[in-house]
Amino acid sequence: MNQSQTQIKHCRQESETAALAQSLGSALLKVLTSNTSHHLNIALIGDLGAGKTTFARYLIQGMGHLGKVKSPTYTLCEPYLINLDHQLLNVHHFDLYRMRSPLEWQEAGFAEYFDEPGLCLIEWPEKAENTLPPFDLQMTLTAGDAESERVITIQAKSAAGEQLLAQI
Repeated sequence: MNQSQTQIKHCRQESETAALAQSLGSALLKVLTSNTSHHLNIALIGDLGAGKTTFARYLIQGMGHLGKVKSPTYTLCEPYLINLDHQLLNVHHFDLYRMRSPLEWQEAGFAEYFDEPGLCLIEWPEKAENTLPPFDLQMTLTAGDAESERVITIQAKSAAGEQLLAQI
C-alpha cells in the first residue's frame, strides 16, 4: 500500500477527533448520495477505551443523524435511518466486542445489512474473523498520553476508500 492510501491524524483533544469524524461523515454523504445503490464498510480497530464508539457517534451525527447515537455493545447493532432531502440512507453501527465466536455473528443474521445501500460501521471486526465482507476504510484508534489524545490511522482498502481518504 502506498503512502497516499494511508493517513495518520493526531487529535490532541476530543474536539479534533469530533471534527475528523464529522469531516469523514460529510465525505461519506457525498459518496453515498452520488450513487444511491452504493454500500460502504468501515472497520474501527483499537483497544478498549481507544475511542471507537465516540468516533462512531460523531461520524453518524456528522452524517445528519439528529437523535442520540447509542453504543451497540449489548445489541450488537444499532440501525440509523438518515433522511437526506427525500433520500433515506441506512447506517448500521456494529460492536462485536461481546461476541464469543464468528459463528455468533453469522447466526445473528446481520449479513443482509452488508448487501443493502448505505454504510456499515464495525467496531471490533476481528471478532468476526474472516466472515465479514471487505472494508473500504480501516481506522485504527490509539489512545495517547493525555486522556483525550488519539492517534487515528486511516487506511483505504478500496477505490471508494481512496476517494473518501482524499476528501478528509
